[in-house]
Amino acid sequence: MNPSRHTAVLSHPTDTLRPFFEPRAIAVIGASRTRNKIGSEVLHNLVATGFTGAVIPIHPVAETIQGLKAYARVSDVPQDVDLAVIAVPAAQVAGAVDDCLARGVPAICIISAGFGECGEEGRAREQVLVLRIRDAGCRLIGPNCMGLLNTDPRFAMNATFSPVYPPAGNVAMSTQSGALGLAILDYARQLNIGFASFVSIGNKADVSGNDLLQHWEHDPRTSVILLYLESFGNPAKFSRTARRISRRKPIVALKSGRSAAGARAAASHTGALASSDDFVDALFHQAGVIRTDTVTELFDVATMLARQPLPRGRRVAILTNAGGPGILAADACQAHGLVVSELSEQTKAQLRSFLPEAARVGDPVDILASAPPDHYGRALELLLKDEAVDSVLVIFIPPLMTDTDKVAEAIAAAASAASGKPVCGIFMRSDAAPTALAAVPCYSFPEPAAIAMARVAAYAEWRRQPEGVVPELRDLQPRLARRIVESALQRGGGWLSAVEANALLATVGIGMPRSLLATSIDGAAEAAAKLGYPVAIKAVGAALLHKTEHKAIRLNLGDRSAVRRAAAELTRSLGDRMDGLLVQQMVNEGAEMMVGAINDATFGHVVVCGSGGVLIDLLADAACRLHPVTDRDAAEMVAALKGVRLLRGFRGAAALDEAAFGDAVLRISALVGLCPEIQELDVNPLKVLPGGVSAVDVRIRVAALHRGEAPPTRT
Repeated sequence: MNPSRHTAVLSHPTDTLRPFFEPRAIAVIGASRTRNKIGSEVLHNLVATGFTGAVIPIHPVAETIQGLKAYARVSDVPQDVDLAVIAVPAAQVAGAVDDCLARGVPAICIISAGFGECGEEGRAREQVLVLRIRDAGCRLIGPNCMGLLNTDPRFAMNATFSPVYPPAGNVAMSTQSGALGLAILDYARQLNIGFASFVSIGNKADVSGNDLLQHWEHDPRTSVILLYLESFGNPAKFSRTARRISRRKPIVALKSGRSAAGARAAASHTGALASSDDFVDALFHQAGVIRTDTVTELFDVATMLARQPLPRGRRVAILTNAGGPGILAADACQAHGLVVSELSEQTKAQLRSFLPEAARVGDPVDILASAPPDHYGRALELLLKDEAVDSVLVIFIPPLMTDTDKVAEAIAAAASAASGKPVCGIFMRSDAAPTALAAVPCYSFPEPAAIAMARVAAYAEWRRQPEGVVPELRDLQPRLARRIVESALQRGGGWLSAVEANALLATVGIGMPRSLLATSIDGAAEAAAKLGYPVAIKAVGAALLHKTEHKAIRLNLGDRSAVRRAAAELTRSLGDRMDGLLVQQMVNEGAEMMVGAINDATFGHVVVCGSGGVLIDLLADAACRLHPVTDRDAAEMVAALKGVRLLRGFRGAAALDEAAFGDAVLRISALVGLCPEIQELDVNPLKVLPGGVSAVDVRIRVAALHRGEAPPTRT
């Protein structure tokens, strides 16, 4: 490799992906003299799109292919090669890679399949390739992918086997699915969405979505990033990277696998309440990533982001020439979190000054089917000037007597004159929207337009809010917390005893009722007398995690005889399953909520809060965020719960300490940072009181860390 030449290619010295996007010479290994083979199609596409560098076919015997001089090996090529695209049978890939590395090629894209997607043997071959490539300081896209493209006219590169080369634009996209990538490029062309670059990463053996995000972060041609994801390699790195980029460039993601068949088997309520898809939602929300549910929605949102400014709020005005679609649009807006604006009296008066008497000047504004193009332009200008309007949906059903192109021109002119307010069109016809609306995103029906606007408005709202911080909490006892966990690990881990669990929770300053552990009926009676009545008695034992299911709890015991009677019943009914009796002061006031954490194999520690008590599974009212939880995260989690109304004085009741509940969420996050060995943590119920909280029941399971997991936070 010629270091000086490749330094010129890598104009951003920390970006090792630049040779993929800005190569001066591309070798296609597996190019054939016969068309309709993958290597030949890649070669043809590079030539057909006018790649500005050298295209070099690699073939064992051919002297020329498609009019280009061919070489038997990359090592025979007299000039430096920046990018090698490999499309040969899997058994020949290793040899081709070795030849590229010997020649000093800095970037390799392996289109060939037959690796990690094919089982253990394929994964082993893939790992060997990756080790060789990384040892040589090279980067790899794939294997099992469809290639990549860059529409920058300085390069004009289509190194894919797709015949579709999209128009140039400001959208960059990564997809894990090559087959879906083919359809995406075709669909994007139909919508006239311009791409800056497109990458199919396949098995992402080396280059991942995280790497591409970092490249596109500094790419001046990219202002919108689209991701099709099937899995996360490093969610923590994705979160950090996306959170930074989303402040300047929107990231829109479609994550498949919402209905994963293998649900987690968890002994805690925390594990049962939150699914892996909930964790994806939490990750995206924290990072400001716009999540979409379908491919069409992905591009609906992308079109709006690529062509219009971000809205300043959720207030939307609707302009239509037909009443029914206007009502549908209003319903869709309300259903997805937008607010249909109440127009000012001045705006209404100005609309009435030129619209027919039968027109409706409320919102939606219905200017009637007979409206000429001029009415569209004037009405849209007035709506965009109204201080109560943040964005406008313009609906047009082409009647026989109206010139559609003139209407489009009027809408485009008014939209271009707007001061930072987005406009989207809804042209309800089978043909594509008129070319005059190239800068205005257009949809065929009101619902997808409303959904796209709602997604973009929520993202804009996220971006306007200040970043949260992980606060420094008082009253933490990290050394004691470590001693408790390490003692449990020495005996093999597992569920902590009730005394250990309570003590561990106390190390992060979460309040709880006074309690004493007894091992006999007499001991329970003595403990109750010390604590003061009324008390609760709970049978504790490794098999008694869900106490209500085992009838292992007695509440509101008001005197010594009641305590003895309850202790005797528990001892008799539970026998050897019971290790002791936890006697606890009763906490009768407050609302029953829950807080907990679980260590997910993919996402790491996830903190959960929700409505608690015996109906926790039935209510399924929970919110989660990935550790570490910020003050903003905690406030959003609590506010998102239906049960938060209980804390805010529901039906005339006194307000409870909502802030203390949020503080408990932060303290649970701090605890799993101090003790990452915690696998499941469940506080249910957590009583939220008029002042403070009280952890009534605590369960914690610990296990030794595996290699690569985060060590304890040192304080």
